Amino acid sequence: MDEAQQRPDLPATSLASSSAGRVSGKAWKHRKSATVRSHIPDGVKTKSWEDRMQKTQKEKAVKQLQAELSEEKRAEKARRREITLERKKAAEERRRLEEEKAKMGARKAARLRRKAGRTKKISH
Repeated sequence: MDEAQQRPDLPATSLASSSAGRVSGKAWKHRKSATVRSHIPDGVKTKSWEDRMQKTQKEKAVKQLQAELSEEKRAEKARRREITLERKKAAEERRRLEEEKAKMGARKAARLRRKAGRTKKISH
């Protein structure tokens, strides 16, 4: 006999909800709630599609402007580099022409000396 039947002062125990006499532990688990999405960017949090599109268009315009500015800077650098190279080439060409002129002057002077009959051996 059960203890409750033997002692009338004890209340009768209710049976568990499962057939094996066990209670599901699901009630003790953490209740699910909405995910806190603080890590999502502000652009995604906005409510309106138009707002997001306007923001996207502004960002595109800013990026395009930055690209244009960087392209201008790069072009200016290339132009300056080209000018410097042209100056160096011109200076080198002038130097080379001067050397050639001096060499030709020396050759002409030697020819004139030979023509005049002056040599290293006989100097009149």
